[in-house]
Amino acid sequence: MGTSDSPALDAPILRVSAGAGREDAEAVLDSARDAAETVAVANVGPIGIEELTPLVATTADGTTALHANCTPERARTLVESLEDGTIVEEGAHAVVNHGEEQTTFPVPDDGPLSVGRRDVLERCGWVDPTTAEGYEGFVAAEAGAAPEAVISQVETVGLLGRGRGDARMDEPVAEEWRTARETDGDPVVVVNAGETDDRNATDRTLLEADPVAVLDGATAVATAIGAEDIVVYCPESALGTRDRVREAMTAFNDTDAAEGVTIRTFTAPDMYIAAEPTMALEALEGNDRLEARLRPPSPGEHGLYGRPTIVHTPRTFAQVRRILRDPDAFDPDDADPGTRLLTVTGDVTASATLELPTGGSLETVLEAVLVDSEFKMACVGGQFGGVTRSLDHTPSAPALTGARLGTDGVVELFDQSRCAVATAGTRARFAEEENCGRCVPCREGSKQLTNLLRDIYSGEFKDDMLRELARTMRETSICYFGRSASRPVTTAMDEFEPEFHAHAEGRCPSGACEEVQ
Repeated sequence: MGTSDSPALDAPILRVSAGAGREDAEAVLDSARDAAETVAVANVGPIGIEELTPLVATTADGTTALHANCTPERARTLVESLEDGTIVEEGAHAVVNHGEEQTTFPVPDDGPLSVGRRDVLERCGWVDPTTAEGYEGFVAAEAGAAPEAVISQVETVGLLGRGRGDARMDEPVAEEWRTARETDGDPVVVVNAGETDDRNATDRTLLEADPVAVLDGATAVATAIGAEDIVVYCPESALGTRDRVREAMTAFNDTDAAEGVTIRTFTAPDMYIAAEPTMALEALEGNDRLEARLRPPSPGEHGLYGRPTIVHTPRTFAQVRRILRDPDAFDPDDADPGTRLLTVTGDVTASATLELPTGGSLETVLEAVLVDSEFKMACVGGQFGGVTRSLDHTPSAPALTGARLGTDGVVELFDQSRCAVATAGTRARFAEEENCGRCVPCREGSKQLTNLLRDIYSGEFKDDMLRELARTMRETSICYFGRSASRPVTTAMDEFEPEFHAHAEGRCPSGACEEVQ
């Protein structure tokens, strides 16, 4: 039976890439392994394009054939041909010629896999994520020789934190590292993968497809600030992700890069608020009731059990690793250097996780997915993202913030059947039900926000009152949850004001609200 144990880079191999929660990939793997005798068969984790999964890649002699939506029977046929030294190209989604010792995913010239970039995603869907073999070098090992140089390099580039789980979301990260390094106490690094929003598969894709790269980046940061402890924080329900991380930890710990650090995993509650950085610290300290912590102090000064603590998402650590590997690829004059990972979901046939340059355009995402029908609007930024009619925005933090859109790595595409008022109302109700309850602007504001939206259906559209309430929540709430909770409402009002007036008159233009009054 073929396995994925240390195949030579130029040896025939069949790779199976599963989508998020795709159990059918297990059947494909089992069938391929049953048929394999000399051919290696590897489970390479998600590729990011759900429409193509299970995706099987057969590789030999510098050629890879990609077979989308592969069945167990098809996988057996592909293995049998590969055993005979033949790659089946007929019926393939794409065929790519490349070097015989290819170490990164061979990107086709067209199709959804060609959309955007594959920089931090370069190994996703290509390497066995449970091993540390095949890496050209670990940045953590090099960081041990010059920890101050790590901080200086990232500081020069100006990397910003990615995602709502990052304590430096959309802010330069190196300043916090310096604070942690210079603060008394034993520092600790937290890999915050506590995201439970199913819309956002960005961090999950990284941890399931290339966890060693995330661990390498986190270890480099730990070395730079003098930390010996790294905690990987994953949701309780993400069993597959945790198992994949633990397997990768075992492999990574056997390398020189892991020398001097201890890596552990911790289970996060299945709560949306549990990914907020200070509430993640509350959970790590064992508190049953999660509440946002006042800022300042910053985690860098007073974090986990009072220790200097760095909290970043897997996306941020992956960018750190990329900077340390190739700093010349970054322009320090960019307002948001690097790339942004985005999960495209909503009214689409299948979701896709893409990597876009921060100087590109969100419109690019339309090349990777199929919208169910005619596009109406998008919600950019996750649960509390901004509603927009146009995707003509660059995916950089300053540009998205300036357009009052979110930066959390989600683009939801909605068709003409969607109601802007109902979309805003659903998210306001979520804020009312899921907030931690600590601060008045968020706790009481979300209740009032929901009630004012309900009043619209009774014939009262209190535009000015809604906007003033949103401003108060945005400017006075303790954490990102409260500061962003009103954004879907205000942006929907700006983009679709006639629909709000129509609902107050007893009509729903989209027909989604059967009984408006």
